[in-house]
Amino acid sequence: MADMFGKISEMQQQMQQTQAELAKQSVTAEVGGGLVTVTANGVQRVTSIKIDPTAIVPDDADMLEDLIVAGVNKALEDAAGLAQSAMQKQAGSMLPPGMDLSKFGL
Repeated sequence: MADMFGKISEMQQQMQQTQAELAKQSVTAEVGGGLVTVTANGVQRVTSIKIDPTAIVPDDADMLEDLIVAGVNKALEDAAGLAQSAMQKQAGSMLPPGMDLSKFGL
């Protein structure tokens, strides 16, 4: 029983370490031919939005809003993929050799 709790504690520490590493990693998404660039970290937090000045057209705010939404969604999607990959790697290191979790979405 103590061995099981030790393994659970070790897994929690490894997951926390993976989360900390993900927070240091980032992905960048460009939309509109580079008019809007959004950067997000591996824990799916937007860390930066850059807007090309030529994208700021007072009479067409809808276009800029759409570009920002598209950029944020793309960056968060890429960040989620980064996190999923890291978690798969982490989960795989804790499983017995040959065990495949792909059928469970992991």
